[in-house]
Amino acid sequence: MRIFAALLGRELRALVHSPIAGVVFTLFLALTGLNFYLILSAFTRSQTPITLVEAFFNTTIFWYSFLAIFPLLTMRLYAEEFRQGTFEMLQTAPVRDWQIVLSKFLGAYLFAVALWLPTILYFAIYAWITREQAAPALGSYWGSYALIALMAAFFVSIGCFASALTRNQIVAAILAYVMIAFVFYIGLLGFTMTNLAPPLRAFVNYLSSAEHMYEFNRGLLNTKPVVFYLSLAFLLQFLTHAVLQARRWLR
Repeated sequence: MRIFAALLGRELRALVHSPIAGVVFTLFLALTGLNFYLILSAFTRSQTPITLVEAFFNTTIFWYSFLAIFPLLTMRLYAEEFRQGTFEMLQTAPVRDWQIVLSKFLGAYLFAVALWLPTILYFAIYAWITREQAAPALGSYWGSYALIALMAAFFVSIGCFASALTRNQIVAAILAYVMIAFVFYIGLLGFTMTNLAPPLRAFVNYLSSAEHMYEFNRGLLNTKPVVFYLSLAFLLQFLTHAVLQARRWLR
């Protein structure tokens, strides 16, 4: 346990001290702040049938900024260590590959979740100034942030897997973004194609992050997305471990 804690601390320090972390944090807050401002502006001009929480988590700016942070956060995790040769030194230490995999995943995951903590202030400040809530029930808040945490686990796992496949962090970022975008846009087929067969539409809706967010925004907690994101996150971490095992044997 002490070794794992040391590995996790190592990964968190590397993320926090890397230049890309500051860039990601600044751009992410700038985009989410802009998103919140534009939504408030639209709400003041006309009445809408949706709540502020639903609007905030279902805009193009939100999805683009959300999907883009994971390739940037994870591209260095393995690729940079492969390039510098430090990963081989790490493997000679008395640690297991699964400890390395889990520590890198948790380090990136905790940082990704921490990015979202300041956004809670948006709704708190709104409620303080207007004396109104951004959603009629606490379930909308909890549901939205719970789904963010679930999707973050899946997308961080994709980034870890992509980074383990290459020594070039730019290639790792591109691979991660392509895989994340593929999963996301497959889920949008249910919105864009009206002639899908019912079984195919049901499958596409099962994959749709936008559909999951729409449900969780309204406080409708569904176990299917929970199983979907957690099982795929576990599978991708297993595949990442298998890639590291293959590299060990092929050296």
